[in-house]
Amino acid sequence: MLVKTRYFGEIDLTEEKIITLEKGLMGFDEFKRYTILYDCEKEEGTNISWFQCVDEPSLALPVINPLLVKEDYNPVVEDELLEGLGEITEENLVILITMTVPKEVEQMTVNLKAPIIINADTRKGAQIIVENQDYEVKYKIYDILKQKKEA
Repeated sequence: MLVKTRYFGEIDLTEEKIITLEKGLMGFDEFKRYTILYDCEKEEGTNISWFQCVDEPSLALPVINPLLVKEDYNPVVEDELLEGLGEITEENLVILITMTVPKEVEQMTVNLKAPIIINADTRKGAQIIVENQDYEVKYKIYDILKQKKEA
């Protein structure tokens, strides 16, 4: 199926690349179908990908694996919030966190409080609020990413 995207133009997407979020994303609950896009044209590897809505080209959020910015990230989640995703195991669990990249890139943040949890086997996901009190909605990551790149 051909899908229009915000940053990559029109792409051909197979059905098994579509992730369904029954409740949508927070603030975008009417949009249920997404895919993860990677910028393969970047010369150096990037850890940032795009959570692109299949049905709304302008809805694309930068996302990152939380372990890249917080190595001890371990969200506490009520089991019933994950019920509709199917059986989650270490092998099929994908966790992404959304990023905010303002004009002043040094102010870049991620949302540790509301990750997107995906069961890769069922291709079902949910954005949930974790119970961890110390996880911030605007966790600054510029210095963390800079240090990793220099290492």
